[in-house]
Amino acid sequence: MANRWKDRYEQGKRDRERALLDIQYGYYEWACFTLQQAAEKVIKALGLALGLTLWGHSPTEMLKRIGQRIHVPPEILDHARLLDLYYIPPRSPNGFAAGKPADYFTEAQARGALDAADPIVRFCESHFPGSG
Repeated sequence: MANRWKDRYEQGKRDRERALLDIQYGYYEWACFTLQQAAEKVIKALGLALGLTLWGHSPTEMLKRIGQRIHVPPEILDHARLLDLYYIPPRSPNGFAAGKPADYFTEAQARGALDAADPIVRFCESHFPGSG
């Protein structure tokens, strides 16, 4: 079976670009979720490139597993912890006592998610085959 790390990586990068559109058009809840997904896909790509199969949706937990193979700086884990918060609440009204997700997410949060996702992506890129 082929190692498709590059496919995951490229989709993660595409998801990041989609999040920029969500920010531009005010879909801040979707930007937060999409940036979580972008980071998740790029982290899973790094896992595959390192010979690991990562399951789940927590960037933090996946990076901890990767940390058993390579050094993951604490600030990268801090960024992942922020993105962990954006897996379910941006998509479901059940995450809040009242209202819809769009009522709770702001441009500042979406830009914060972007500021968290980008260093994670750069970290992973620096460890892909052929990057050094």
